[in-house]
Amino acid sequence: MTIQEFAHDHVAALGELFRRLPDSDLTFVKEDVTPAALAGWPTARGWRWVEVAPDGTVNGMAALLPLTGWSDHVAELRLVVDPVTRGRGIGRGLAQHAVANGVRSGLLKLVVEVAARQQPVTEMFLGMGFTGEALLRDHFRDRSGELQDLLVLALLTEQMFEAMTAVGMVDLLEGQ
Repeated sequence: MTIQEFAHDHVAALGELFRRLPDSDLTFVKEDVTPAALAGWPTARGWRWVEVAPDGTVNGMAALLPLTGWSDHVAELRLVVDPVTRGRGIGRGLAQHAVANGVRSGLLKLVVEVAARQQPVTEMFLGMGFTGEALLRDHFRDRSGELQDLLVLALLTEQMFEAMTAVGMVDLLEGQ
C-alpha cells in the first residue's frame, strides 16, 4: 500500500475516484468535488492523503480537517475508498495514517461520521479505538430520499497514546 500526501499531481486521479463512486456513496461526501474545487485541496486547511496504485490510480482518500474556535483541539476524519478495492485494508490503512498524524499534530480528539447502516465501517473504527458519541436519528436523506441515522464516533487521542505507551506500541506513531 502506498499512502502519499495529497498533492497537485493527484488532483485528476482523485477526481476519477469520485466519478467512480455510486450515488449512495456520494451522499456522504460533504465537499465540492468538482475539478476546480479539488485543485485547491493541496493547499486547503487540514491534511489529506491518498492511496495510490502503481499505475497512478487513486483507490482511496483520507482527510483530517481541524475544527476552529473553541473546538480547535478536534478534527474530523473523512474517508473515501473505491468500491472496487474495498475489503483490501485500504480504508483501514488510510484511517490509521490519519490517526497517527492527528496524534503527532497534538489534536486531542478525532471524530468521524458514519451512516448507521454502514456496519463494516463502524466496526473498523470501533476496532481502532473510536467510541460512540452520538446517534442522530433521521439525520440525513440518502439519494433516494429515505431518512437515515448517523453515528458520530470519537477517538480521544491522549487516552489512546497512554494505552499505546503502556504496552510498548508508541513507536507505531513514529515516522508514518
